[in-house]
Amino acid sequence: MLHKLQLEHILFLDIETVPAYENFSDLPEQLQLLFASKTAYRRKDEISPEDFYSSAGIWAEFGKIVCISVGYLVSQGSEPQLRLKSLYGDERELLLEFKHLLNDHFNLPYHLLCAHNGKEFDFPYIARRMLIHGISLPEKLQLFGKKPWEIPHLDTLELWKFGDYKHYTSLKLLTAILGIPSPKDDIDGSQVRDVFYNEKDIDRIIKYCEKDVLAIVQVLKKLRQEPLLEEHQIKSV
Repeated sequence: MLHKLQLEHILFLDIETVPAYENFSDLPEQLQLLFASKTAYRRKDEISPEDFYSSAGIWAEFGKIVCISVGYLVSQGSEPQLRLKSLYGDERELLLEFKHLLNDHFNLPYHLLCAHNGKEFDFPYIARRMLIHGISLPEKLQLFGKKPWEIPHLDTLELWKFGDYKHYTSLKLLTAILGIPSPKDDIDGSQVRDVFYNEKDIDRIIKYCEKDVLAIVQVLKKLRQEPLLEEHQIKSV
């Protein structure tokens, strides 16, 4: 079935998120209480909500998106070319830009979105943040009333599970066992918050996010038993 997919019809993506406020003390008091309640099941007794706040970016209710990187394949000559593009800056503006990208270029029935663990994280996170900002959802993120096979989402984690719902494999592990260059050669997700708020280095985050998108493309090609993309086939636009 994977071999029947037209890779040019897929938008590959990854998002990077951070806590919505730099410090726990910056949260309105009601949100501090709600964060404590939301995270109680994850925290050990000795870990306070304030100490745990550096992880707030994993929840759309307490985090925000600072970068969405996308990749799409185009045919050029005898080999495919991957184009990478990153949206960053004000969260509402980057979400609107992402919505326009979907509506203008990936709005047909055969278009698909693809991410690693996207069905559990990236896709719902983007949808929730859009609604929080009062942005209507593009068709590709509207899932209500759709049958599972009508949902236009691919997930490389789900493909690797082969129906094993209790199994989780990180993108880093998956690239390692499949012989794909690791995207985690600089920072990892746990460091994005510090790079954003302390180092204020959005370019470093963009580079990391685009490497994840490339890794997702390479994983899908590996699952299809196709040659990996080479460096000259990859371009940021």
